[in-house]
Amino acid sequence: MRGRTPRIQQAAKQLRAEMTSAEQILWTELRPSRMKDLRIRRQHAIGRFILDFYCPARMLAVEVDGGIHDGPDQAERDAARTQALAALGIEVLRIRNEQVEHDLEGTLRLIRGAADCRPERFAASTSAVPANEEPSAAS
Repeated sequence: MRGRTPRIQQAAKQLRAEMTSAEQILWTELRPSRMKDLRIRRQHAIGRFILDFYCPARMLAVEVDGGIHDGPDQAERDAARTQALAALGIEVLRIRNEQVEHDLEGTLRLIRGAADCRPERFAASTSAVPANEEPSAAS
């Protein structure tokens, strides 16, 4: 998978500015000031993909899915995307908008549980990879 392009970086920036209400609710709880031991990025680009939320230390992506993900074509694209990310060692956790909006505490427990099950690649406070670089899949 080739690196991030300026077009993908610009799209990620735009998505950060236009987050869905469920993404905004979740980001309020996942932002660094709230999740001190897990550094989570929002609308993070990896290759040709933009992940809703990503924890580099645990190689965990959190995707917040709305109704658009219910269609069969989108389900196939989501599965291919999940498979491509898994090939890089990234686990994808899919959460519905409704779950975030109606059970935020349960959603946070689910994310915390998934993160705790993943090996820590490097200490979040002393990142082995500079913030402007992406860790390689071999790390």
